[in-house]
Amino acid sequence: MLPMFLAVGDQTIVATALPAIAGALGSVERVSWIVVAYLIATTIAAPMYGQLRDIYGSQRMMFLALGVFLGSSVLCAIAPSVEFLAFARVLQGLGGGGLMTLSQSLIGETIPPRERARYQGYLAAVMVTSSTFGPVAGGYLTEHFGWRSVFFVNVPLVLVAMALTTRLPSRSSVEQTWHFDVRGLVLFVGFVVPFLLALEIGQRMSLAALPGVIFMLSVAVVCAWLLVRREKEAETPLFPVNLLSQPTIWRSDALAACHGAVLVSLVTFLPIYLRVRTGSSAAETGFVLLPMMFGIGTGSMMTGRMVSRTGLTAVFPSVGLTIATVGLLVLALAIDVMSRTGLGVFLFFLGTSMGTVMGVVQVTVQNAAGANTIGRAAASVQLSRSIGAAGGTAFVGAVLFATLAMSHPDAAGLFGDLLRKGAEAGRQLGPEKLALLQADLGSAFRIAFLSIAAFAGLGAALAWSIPKRRL
Repeated sequence: MLPMFLAVGDQTIVATALPAIAGALGSVERVSWIVVAYLIATTIAAPMYGQLRDIYGSQRMMFLALGVFLGSSVLCAIAPSVEFLAFARVLQGLGGGGLMTLSQSLIGETIPPRERARYQGYLAAVMVTSSTFGPVAGGYLTEHFGWRSVFFVNVPLVLVAMALTTRLPSRSSVEQTWHFDVRGLVLFVGFVVPFLLALEIGQRMSLAALPGVIFMLSVAVVCAWLLVRREKEAETPLFPVNLLSQPTIWRSDALAACHGAVLVSLVTFLPIYLRVRTGSSAAETGFVLLPMMFGIGTGSMMTGRMVSRTGLTAVFPSVGLTIATVGLLVLALAIDVMSRTGLGVFLFFLGTSMGTVMGVVQVTVQNAAGANTIGRAAASVQLSRSIGAAGGTAFVGAVLFATLAMSHPDAAGLFGDLLRKGAEAGRQLGPEKLALLQADLGSAFRIAFLSIAAFAGLGAALAWSIPKRRL
């Protein structure tokens, strides 16, 4: 749980420190690379560690991942420039991606199949908790100890994790002919990097950026096609195509991608909605999100216990995501009339239904893959969730800003003012202009929330279609 907490928390803890980093190091136009670099690196690292774990064992690879994470955290803390910090964040992501994959595969390695769901539920709760904890901790540390403390705080936690790792059972390397799939890794990087960059740039909805987005997406598609061909021929493939060809595994991975899109999009855009529509402060929006996070943790742990007792698996995300889809439709249509307390209660139950997914997905994929490929199976789920989260959030953002731009000519500037200044910007507009803008914002967010509901509906359909439904 501790390595998972470190890796996932580091995806979000930097967010609230970015203004301070930009003020101290300059290069404001490149500051987003501090976040993007970590996301890209963790996505690339997941399948690498999955394959290496299946060869060398979890204990050795966990020590390696923790060592990389520790060293890169120190480099981040002493960075003299934004460019150096972005490079150090790449290294940190190469460690963090391993921590996430290895934490998941450790459950499959040490826990009997019927009990795995309960522990995967604990890990799912840790993932959500650390995602929420990150911005809060980052803001507190930056305000009281400076932005460098955001990275130094990792050092004692990594040392504790290393001490705990010594208690893991060690095993000798697997006796097999193995060559690292360098060509597969290069093609995978050629797919992931342009894909994520195209999504990040595409959110700006600029015609000038359109040729670059099309070019990067084209490169990503070509590399993905070449990667599939390469993995079918490789002696020791980075991605075991035979696993991904199983309906239970590919549908579970697609379900993880949809779940990542729903959760990260909702966590990203709900605070923005509350900020620009009600003028809520960052602290107030954080408190509104807490019930949903508690709900996800509750749903994850309850689902894990029920799977352990009954042996049933896919029925829980099938029902849970069906309820979540209906809940998101209600949210899209009725959020404007919900009180703050009512919204918090609603989000708790929505989160509980969302918490039925990730633990079951990991257990289902690992059980279908078998003991010899648990690492790669866990990596496929983590990879799918990361790509789904990035792609889904970018898509919902594009829908939101495109809808707003079509309805209001000065949407971008006014939206930015409301986001930065809150109610003060609204008073400067005057009551008539503010009323028109708020109506346009309401329509744009309604369509954005409906887009999130569509991802949940697709996830529910995938959950109902998973062939293997019992351990």
